[in-house]
Amino acid sequence: MEFFRIHRTIPFMRYAKVLNAISIVTFILAVFFLFHRGLHLSVEFTGGTVMEVNYPQAAELDKVRSAVSGLGYQDVQVQNFGSSRDVMIRLPAQKGVSSQEQSNRVLTALKTVDPTVQLRRNEFVGPQVGDELTTNGLKALGMVVVGIMIYLAFRFEWKFALSTVLANLHDVVIILGFFAFFQWEFSLAVLAAVLAVLGYSVNESVVIFDRIRENFRRYRKMDTVEIIDSAITGTISRTIITHGSTQLVVLSMFFFGGPTLHYFALALTIGICFGIYSSCFVAASIAMWLGVKREDLIKGGPAKRDEDPNDPNAGATV
Repeated sequence: MEFFRIHRTIPFMRYAKVLNAISIVTFILAVFFLFHRGLHLSVEFTGGTVMEVNYPQAAELDKVRSAVSGLGYQDVQVQNFGSSRDVMIRLPAQKGVSSQEQSNRVLTALKTVDPTVQLRRNEFVGPQVGDELTTNGLKALGMVVVGIMIYLAFRFEWKFALSTVLANLHDVVIILGFFAFFQWEFSLAVLAAVLAVLGYSVNESVVIFDRIRENFRRYRKMDTVEIIDSAITGTISRTIITHGSTQLVVLSMFFFGGPTLHYFALALTIGICFGIYSSCFVAASIAMWLGVKREDLIKGGPAKRDEDPNDPNAGATV
């Protein structure tokens, strides 16, 4: 499907040095803020108090959140679970204050708003659990990266595998850099968004690399730079349709999903924008600088005749 057609190849690789210089500066700044400020980890990672309360009618989360925030808590997660009458409250640990004392203070504040509220469960999530979640999250991230490299090395070529992994790590570090710089809360939902962005960015890279391989077969007179420019230009319509529709859904979660989905949608928004950028410019340009050529992707067999690069029926089927 094409909503529009570009009749001339856009010379993307002409600006590769400038765009990648911007990427390097952004990446270095993200790493600096990660080490200088660190991530503002949520209760799942740092430990704290988890409360479950029940209302006889549908709970008004805004009032619950306001009552808890009135006690001086800045990083509180308030969300429904099970039904609209059940509410889970996650409180960060406080020095010198026990979990039971925190729970009593919060329950008193909630009863001033609605005396019918009942405490169902109260427990302390210790730092051991937080350490385990952190370790498992890092393991999941590492397994995703290794899996991506193996998949792309088999499907394409090691130069594409390396360039894609570097571009994906670029996306992940920049997302984390945003969260470190603005001190947004980093929760398990945000970690899930980061892992989703990895797969999303890989998909875009695979589409472009598939078109590059197909163009090497079709256009024997083009050099590598022209092949890459033609491949990116040929996938622009698909990129705009796919990522535009996805971003509309993410924005609906951002604006209407409430505080529970706020940072999840924010991480996805940053990841989608940088995922498009890194797939088109970072991954493609790194592959170009690594010296990818026709012989790397075409293993024997006669090359196809040259075809019109503006032919809408030319290119890979995705």
